[in-house]
Amino acid sequence: MSFYKILFYSHSGFRYIVLGLLAVVLITSLVGWLGKKFYSKTDDKLSLFLFISVHLMATLGAVLYFVSPSVVLASTMFKNPTQRYWTVEHITVNLLAVVFITLARTTSKRMTGTDLSELGMRKHRRMFVLTAIGVVILVVSLTSHPGGSILMQSSH
Repeated sequence: MSFYKILFYSHSGFRYIVLGLLAVVLITSLVGWLGKKFYSKTDDKLSLFLFISVHLMATLGAVLYFVSPSVVLASTMFKNPTQRYWTVEHITVNLLAVVFITLARTTSKRMTGTDLSELGMRKHRRMFVLTAIGVVILVVSLTSHPGGSILMQSSH
């Protein structure tokens, strides 16, 4: 198996871990926010695992970007919707989603306050809102492929 295929299947398969963690973090942060719950060590660890997973996937994607035959670094790629998607749109939109997910973790981690219940509610709200924005961006990216949704595709 080639380096490209190993990288490609790792990046593609990892999306299920990321999607699962996104779902768990969104649900726990929404429940914590609406229930005005404390921000527990479990909440912190979940956001850390999501942070690490998203960055690992982005790193795999960045390496894949430079070895993928679907990425065409030439002016002609703008004429081909599939090449444009993989060369410009996919990486740009997904990096934007990574930024929002990163902001969710880093800004909620730095929040302080004396009322722990109110602080927990604010941290949960911050995690939910910024992570949800990241998820919406990811869904738009994955469903805007010229050949249809790539959520279920195994190759490009």
